[in-house]
Amino acid sequence: MDDTRILLAHGNGGRLMRELITDIFARHLGNPLLDTDADAVALPHVDGDIMVTTDGFTVEPLEFPGGDIGSLAVHGVVNDLAVAGADPLYFTVSALIEEGLEISALDRYIASFARAARQNHVAVVAGDTKVVRRGEGSGLYLSVTGIGVRRAGARLAMSRIVPGDVVLVSGPVGDHGIAVMLAREQFGLSGELRSDSASVLPLTRAIRDFPDLKFMRDPTRGGLATVAHEIARASGHSVALEQNAVPLRPEVVSVCEMLGYDPYFLACEGRVVAVADPYAADELLARWHALPEGRNACADSTGGCNTLEAA
Repeated sequence: MDDTRILLAHGNGGRLMRELITDIFARHLGNPLLDTDADAVALPHVDGDIMVTTDGFTVEPLEFPGGDIGSLAVHGVVNDLAVAGADPLYFTVSALIEEGLEISALDRYIASFARAARQNHVAVVAGDTKVVRRGEGSGLYLSVTGIGVRRAGARLAMSRIVPGDVVLVSGPVGDHGIAVMLAREQFGLSGELRSDSASVLPLTRAIRDFPDLKFMRDPTRGGLATVAHEIARASGHSVALEQNAVPLRPEVVSVCEMLGYDPYFLACEGRVVAVADPYAADELLARWHALPEGRNACADSTGGCNTLEAA
């Protein structure tokens, strides 16, 4: 029996599954609330609005410059809560593991997940593992549900956006999409561009209580352009993206020019798109610029009668 790789027996509920849960998942994710012998756990009472989000994560390759599927899953759920104005508190995680995955690789990914969760002060309170046959998965899928708390009465909503508002972007766009593409070495291309995968909590905490902030979103699948489309569809007004104002790294520009991609549709995993009253834009940018994560933040204030300003 190969004891270095995941076997179907790791998912059958027997000794190997218990060892997998104990030796990898509980070892890395253990905390006072995680009880691997319980079917459900009770969570402490919190003050404020309870916020819940869930997401599934798959990426090829499972490791890429700037991150891996473990840290990516944490950042993705933390960021969904953060742009809603919430502080993440608890996670549940379900791991769908492909037969044949190296156990040492699984250990690295779960260690990365645990490290990112600790950095964001998140406790994993429940989880599940399943094993699928070789060829029926991409190594590892992670499904994560996040629970957070938002100050009662927080007013972040797309419905608050009006013509003349300014769209701010916290940093260069398209890094994650191109970094993963280069890691696959597709089209004969390779490079060292790092994904922007990171928690945006510092960025959202810096501005979320500002009264003239209207809305925040993290531009993951579909990128900045898709967020702009969602805003336009919800508000009934167009969104003008000022091309020269949006920060792009040279590597992203080069790959997009070679392959015909639009960088504004590429995924970001550590950026925030915010909409605010134009009179508040400078103050919000100043708050972002004071942070390492926001030093390249930008906004455009050219405006238009029925056009939401955009950066």
